Amino acid sequence: MTLVAGVDSSTQACKVVVRDAASGELRREGRAPHPDGTEVDPAAWERGLEEAVEAAGGLDDVAAVGVGAQQHGMVCLDEAGQVVRPALLWNDTRSAGAAEDLIAEAGGPGAWAEAVGLVPVASFTVTKLRWLRDAEPAAAARVAAVCLPHDWLTWRLAGAPGLEALATDRGDASGTGYWSPATGDYRPDLLAMALGGEARVPTVLGPAASPGATPGGALLAAGTGDNMAAALGLGAGPGDVAVSVGTSGTVFAVSERPAADPSGIVAGFADATGRFLPLVCTLNAARVLDAAAAMLGVGHERLSELALSAPAGAGGLVLVPYLEGERTPNRPHATGALHGLRLANTTPACLARAAVEGLLCGLADGLDALVAEGVEVRRVLLIGGGARSEALRRIAPAVLGYPVVVPPAAEYVADGAARQAAWALAGGSEPPRWELAGAETFEAAPTPAVRERYAACRDLTSDQAARDNDADSPDTIAADRVADPVEGVAQT
Repeated sequence: MTLVAGVDSSTQACKVVVRDAASGELRREGRAPHPDGTEVDPAAWERGLEEAVEAAGGLDDVAAVGVGAQQHGMVCLDEAGQVVRPALLWNDTRSAGAAEDLIAEAGGPGAWAEAVGLVPVASFTVTKLRWLRDAEPAAAARVAAVCLPHDWLTWRLAGAPGLEALATDRGDASGTGYWSPATGDYRPDLLAMALGGEARVPTVLGPAASPGATPGGALLAAGTGDNMAAALGLGAGPGDVAVSVGTSGTVFAVSERPAADPSGIVAGFADATGRFLPLVCTLNAARVLDAAAAMLGVGHERLSELALSAPAGAGGLVLVPYLEGERTPNRPHATGALHGLRLANTTPACLARAAVEGLLCGLADGLDALVAEGVEVRRVLLIGGGARSEALRRIAPAVLGYPVVVPPAAEYVADGAARQAAWALAGGSEPPRWELAGAETFEAAPTPAVRERYAACRDLTSDQAARDNDADSPDTIAADRVADPVEGVAQT
């Protein structure tokens, strides 16, 4: 039996799965936590990977390894390959002003969408490089190479052989803001405009290509971003729309053509197979459930029971869950809001229901945006740590307006990375077929009134003070406030 390993280095944890290369059968797995915060020393990811590998029984018998990781994180290296400063993660919004500056300097949203398939927001790497140039010019001047979390971890697994060995794939490169999915080329002019100078970037590999091997001889796959790996792990194809409720919420679809949405709502990413992955991302997803559970002093099972005991619409209570700002819509400094409070709905059940519906309404807006870009919806797949919530499963089809298929609980990002590793071993134009059995379908009558009320309230929020370079990065609430925090699959 030939074994392959897949890694998911997410915002909250590192997960490792070891699977049979031919069938995809799970043989063993392990995990380890990551530190909280929106900036992290990449060394913490390497420690987490080492601990997760040990918990999974090691990699000595593994023939190939693939790494999937959170997208967009800014990892800057100096000429010696040392990390210049802690990495800014996708959910760090301090570069919101930099995003606005870059949009204006390069000709507006339409010009960006045409150039790289996306319009800069604080999540994307290019904006973090501009923030670095302006806020920490001495650090920016030391930058010799820029890479992403999965690039860096794959490079470290190879023994960090030199900056010229840095490699990435189409999927993760498409989330930087300086690589074009449509042309397959970097835009060094946009990178230099952001950073204030040139820097080395990883070589973009094909889907089944390898950048090398580990010192122990295991072949390394190209790796990819977490959303692309999740799509690969699900075996998603054209017509499949995945709704992932993890640390972030994502709605994405496999497509045969690149997207270029000048509104910036849909990010025109590439996928891990040579196709494309138009995607909408919200910053607030599973942790909305964590926060609601913490507010009510209950666990997630009880939160679901409460939500399902309340009527659709939560008695008129509407939660706009911008708990950490928001990316879609682009309101990086917004705060959450609760609307429609009355004596009759100030109950734990209505608050629980409003939390679930508010989370889902944001994702439903994302699904609408994909449809507007021409995406065909054949089926909707609900994945991520939040998909373990019974309330989310049962309420999702009513809010989204489609039957929802919930695949069996699995580490789909790590599984996709493992499938990519098997593909690198086998070669060929398509990845090996791994069967995905045991999915459950949920149906419910649509509740358009819930979305109408949400739409009337979603702009009625106030802003927090803008973060600056001296502000502490906000800690996540899940780990220390809820006994069983929801861990996500797609952290973009």
